[in-house]
Amino acid sequence: MQVDGLITMQSSFDFETTLQKLEAILHAKGLIVFATIDHAAGAAQVDMPLRPTILVIFGSPKGGTPLMQAAQTSGIDLPLKALIWRDADNVTWLSYNDPIWIAKRHGLQQPEAVAAVNAMANALHALAVAATTAS
Repeated sequence: MQVDGLITMQSSFDFETTLQKLEAILHAKGLIVFATIDHAAGAAQVDMPLRPTILVIFGSPKGGTPLMQAAQTSGIDLPLKALIWRDADNVTWLSYNDPIWIAKRHGLQQPEAVAAVNAMANALHALAVAATTAS
């Protein structure tokens, strides 16, 4: 499923397992987890229901800085983010912004930026597949 640069993959696992797998993979790859935002916990603080929804913000200055050097506005979309969420049918999903969409959004056409974006897109896809499918 892809809508306006958003890639969404169904997980073979439950919500907690998908989140744990993603965090373990990020750590193993040496990526920095800058923040984890529990949207459902925030909703609960104002007495509003929300199914499990956690945003993981992660990345690597080595990967993101070349994009920001080419177009500083790309910093609005960096670091990368993955949203783990459970729908009304109790199915768990992982969504993320396609780096190629981010590059188009910010007009990143320089050869070094294109190479960085392609590497980022391939790595992010591999991370998402690893977090959502049984190996």
